[in-house]
Amino acid sequence: MSYGTDQPHAAIGAPPTAPQSASQSAAPQHSAWWNPDAPADPWRDPGSHAVIQTHPVPAAPAIEPLAPRPQAPQRVGLGLVVAVSAVVALVAGTLGAAIGIWATRSDSLGGTITGAEPDVDRDPDSVAGVVASIMPSVVTVLTAGGGNGSGFVVSDDGYIMTNHHVVVGGGSEPAEQLQVIFNDGEIVTADVIGSDPDSDVAVLKIDSDEDHPAMVLADSDQMAVGDPVLAIGAPLGLSSTVTEGIVSAIDRPVLTQNSSGEVEAVMAAIQTDAAINPGNSGGPLTDIGGQVIGINTAIASTAAEGEQAGNIGIGFAIPINQAKRIADEIIETGSASHSVIGAELGESDLGVGVTLSRILPDSPAEQAGLQDGDVLTSFDGQTVTENTELVALIRKLAPGTTVTVVYERDGQEDSAQVTLGAASD
Repeated sequence: MSYGTDQPHAAIGAPPTAPQSASQSAAPQHSAWWNPDAPADPWRDPGSHAVIQTHPVPAAPAIEPLAPRPQAPQRVGLGLVVAVSAVVALVAGTLGAAIGIWATRSDSLGGTITGAEPDVDRDPDSVAGVVASIMPSVVTVLTAGGGNGSGFVVSDDGYIMTNHHVVVGGGSEPAEQLQVIFNDGEIVTADVIGSDPDSDVAVLKIDSDEDHPAMVLADSDQMAVGDPVLAIGAPLGLSSTVTEGIVSAIDRPVLTQNSSGEVEAVMAAIQTDAAINPGNSGGPLTDIGGQVIGINTAIASTAAEGEQAGNIGIGFAIPINQAKRIADEIIETGSASHSVIGAELGESDLGVGVTLSRILPDSPAEQAGLQDGDVLTSFDGQTVTENTELVALIRKLAPGTTVTVVYERDGQEDSAQVTLGAASD
């Protein structure tokens, strides 16, 4: 597969280059990442059978299965619930309202609205010029029953990236085929090649069409807070919508739940204030030059449980370096790998790192010389304060990546080199 990029990307599995429903008075609830009743498996994903609840997380709203509908996108209620860890959750208390993060798939009934595009010339380097050049590569993805998400072409042979929760569409399993609509109104049937709930990435495939070129993928590791960005997609069924903002934060730890309330994806997300709403899920977040830096996936909201959430200037995108690696693996093998460090994580108070309560035998952590009770305070150069943050940073990287960790043992600080392993099935 040839991605639309001016730089080569790492091979499959290679290291990358370069709301809570708690009241204001509720205390944060910390819990271990590993279920003590689950079998000890040194290569198991730390979050795969965990009660990931750094802060209280609400039950997901009921989601009715949606029937296929070969029409233009419609809007319907919200799907996945997402909880942001630490900083955002703590702010909720000061606002006097619970903050929830909701996956941005559109779900309420409404008519098709297509924006008109005036025939005017703009400097190719202007925002309007950049948008005009990339809009033919962005699609509206119709979910079963009339909902919609978004997506974008990433290869010359017709592969499209979107979110796992878009292809699931409120059900429990991904659809086999979905319809996508291009900005010129063309409707195409896309095969669902595969999806990965742990990263919330999915891949579609259409017949190659030279009228819809691949978007260029940037190096998301090179983004900085304050960089201008564009979010493109079909919020509330409004196809070909463009919003502008900046990168608000890097590596914001975010976790998502499925319709049963079980934790699925844990991501070190790009946070942005570009307006993102239900229906934007799966669409591209680009730099000001139109190169993709992330997949728009979730938003923070002050909406009460069961109410439709909308933009409040806090949106989250999966970094494209991670999404590209996952998509490559889905295309080549049908599934995706996930990194682990091989340790059970104990309860830790904010500000004091993450306790490695038990190091599993023959794990990457043991091979690096880490011991039970070590308090990990830095991972790959970033300070870590709680479990969600550490797992998000681990999952961001490919198995086989070697990172430096800083830890405290018996009051003494030391460091070690850890080569991440791959989670077992």
